Amino acid sequence: MKKKYCIEVLVAITICIAPCLVFADYQAGKDAFDRMDYPAAFKEFKALADQNDASGQYGLGVMYDMGEGVPHNSKEAARWYGLAAEQGNADAQNNLGAMYEAGEGISEDSKQAVKWYRKAAEGHNFDAPNNLGAMYLTGIGVPRDYVRAYMWFDLAIRRGDRAATKNINFVKKKMTPDQIMEAQSLANKWMDIYITRWKRLR
Repeated sequence: MKKKYCIEVLVAITICIAPCLVFADYQAGKDAFDRMDYPAAFKEFKALADQNDASGQYGLGVMYDMGEGVPHNSKEAARWYGLAAEQGNADAQNNLGAMYEAGEGISEDSKQAVKWYRKAAEGHNFDAPNNLGAMYLTGIGVPRDYVRAYMWFDLAIRRGDRAATKNINFVKKKMTPDQIMEAQSLANKWMDIYITRWKRLR
């Protein structure tokens, strides 16, 4: 699945920057969503979104995307994901990428999909590395590149994404040993830059 629908606190830097009251309201919205009290969840997320809070915007995007507590509306989902994505919300970035890829609620644009998947991966989103690997494997939005595809699938596997295992085995058959070594080296370099940086922000 390309999208991530969980309602959760996404990155530590958001928590550190956000006032305590905002975090409490988001938690109240998440708790309401989890117990399927969608009117209460919508109220909390909308109040946050009205304050330009990215977590509230993401929460509204999920609700409109899933049609939970509100009528399903892909255009509204894309709008709220877009607002949250611009503020650095990694899950919103991934979901916006998926909407661009599918042309769901927004004009289809594979290059925009790649852009948002990459930002989501840099922000430590779980699904984005496998999504990027698929784009490089198929040559959608980027030139087909088995080395890059392998690199992203490798990163996805390191995050525990089981779907990427089948994908990396598929692309591996099309690669030379040198290409595989290059891809693994790229994955290691990426980990050194982004995972180390992400840990520093926790």
